[in-house]
Parts: sequence; structure tokens; C-alpha cells
Amino acid sequence: MNEPQFASKVKLLLNEGTVKTDTLHRLKQARAEALKHQRVSRPAPALAWVESLVTDFGGFTGFSLRLVLPMAVLVGGLVAINGWQQNLRVAEVEEIDALLLTDDLPLDAYLDKGFEAWLKKRTP
Repeated sequence: MNEPQFASKVKLLLNEGTVKTDTLHRLKQARAEALKHQRVSRPAPALAWVESLVTDFGGFTGFSLRLVLPMAVLVGGLVAINGWQQNLRVAEVEEIDALLLTDDLPLDAYLDKGFEAWLKKRTP
């Protein structure tokens, strides 16, 4: 039997009045004692958003740490891959420039129109 069913049965017995008066009196005293010892917990206003971020694992009420952390890792990985590819492209262009400048081509070859067309085809 789960708690809601148990509570509804107890409520039904109390409403019917089938519980003895001394038992009813002890229940009232126990309730009053429990309420006296109950603490009212209030989250710290400055850190309330942290608690909800860490403990809220479902629903549409807020961001879940299970969602935010993998997304941050994914975005960081994509940025790193893009930077790596950019560095490879720059290194390739630098290598071509270095080969062209250190080659034994005569100066007239750089003035040739066919060489300019070949360079334009090589660069995006």
C-alpha cells in the first residue's frame, strides 16, 4: 500500500469517528509536537539559482546540468576543431609561399600571365 492510499484510509477512519478518544487525543498531541519541532527552511537568495540548476534534472522549468554540460563540451570541441583546421590552412598557405619564394624561378616567371592564372586557381 502506498502513502496516499494509507493517508486516505486514516483520514476516512478519523472522519467516521471510529478511533477512540484517547487515541485521537494522542494523535493531536503528536501533531502539535511535530509542528513545534518543524523547521522552516528558506534557501539563501544569492545561491537559490545554483540549487535549482544542480537539483532540477527534469521538466521545462529550468536548465538541467545534464543538458548544459554536454552542450558546453560539444561547443568547445567544435571551436577547437575549427581552430585546428584554420591552423592547417594557414600552414599550407605558408608552405606554398615559402616554396615559391625559395624556388630558383627567374623573376620573369612571376610576371607571366599563365603563372598568375595558376595562382588564382590555387587560392580559394
